[in-house]
Amino acid sequence: MAHRLQDRQHRLPVAQATVLTLPPASQAKDVRPSWSALESLLCGAFAGAIAKTVIAPLDRTKIIFQVSSKRFSAKEAFRVIYSTYIEGGLFSLWRGNSATMVRVMPYAAIQFCSHEQYKRLLGSSYGFQGKALPPFPRFLAGSLAGTTAAMLTYPLDMVRARMAVTAREMYSNIMHVFVRISQEEGVRTLYRGFTPTILGVIPYAGITFFTYETLKKLHSEKTKRSQPYPYERLAFGACAGLIGQSASYPLDVVRRRMQTAGVIGSSYSTILGTMREIVTHEGVIRGLYKGLSMNWVKGPVAVGISFTTFDIMHNLLLKLHQMGNFIH
Repeated sequence: MAHRLQDRQHRLPVAQATVLTLPPASQAKDVRPSWSALESLLCGAFAGAIAKTVIAPLDRTKIIFQVSSKRFSAKEAFRVIYSTYIEGGLFSLWRGNSATMVRVMPYAAIQFCSHEQYKRLLGSSYGFQGKALPPFPRFLAGSLAGTTAAMLTYPLDMVRARMAVTAREMYSNIMHVFVRISQEEGVRTLYRGFTPTILGVIPYAGITFFTYETLKKLHSEKTKRSQPYPYERLAFGACAGLIGQSASYPLDVVRRRMQTAGVIGSSYSTILGTMREIVTHEGVIRGLYKGLSMNWVKGPVAVGISFTTFDIMHNLLLKLHQMGNFIH
């Protein structure tokens, strides 16, 4: 009996030391859900800024074609880029990018952060907390995230479109666009094109997030690796962007026409009216899908970079959290 008591006393400090130095397994698993919304917002903002800056010259060129009646071709697109460079210098290719950053950083931050929250909410509703969601909730989480972000940042998208298609003399900076539109066209103009934007965002964001999450899930099941390599993330994001943007592209053209109607001398006021006028004068393919081939280049690149940057930063923060928990 005395021997057993002595043995317990000898082993007790060892057990205490183990508890102090190693956090419980359940605590390590719960690190991800305990992330603050601020961290998701920062990761999303950074991911959006990097992606949009990389493809800004192509994005600006696409908008120029979308809002005009010019026929699109790779040769014409290159000519626009070259003439812009000759007339305004290298940085003129990024004209409107400051407005893009002001819009994209909060948009991407809200979209990625709300997507995490919607996934968690839908996961608990459908009984898949902490697991991959079924197909429909996966699509729904993406659609809700995109809609939330678009609703909260839409006027910035309008400003960015105006700056992309006008000379510096017309609008000198972001605030000048807001002031001039409000004074000359009314505050409601800042929301012109809002309906086609939301109608386009629902399938675009839904399909994009759904495709990316599905590809990651299939990859994990096949390779037995919990996280894809960066180049694999880029490929998954590229596929997601290609499918999502192709599905919603006609509404993107309609949105741009309605946003820039005040500076290109047109009277686009309704979705159906704008579509009818585009199809009548330019045709279905050459009108509603104008610039889509350029989107097939820039879209997958942007979405791939965005998703990859967000995931890498998220995983980096997760490791820092785990290290902090281990130390404490």
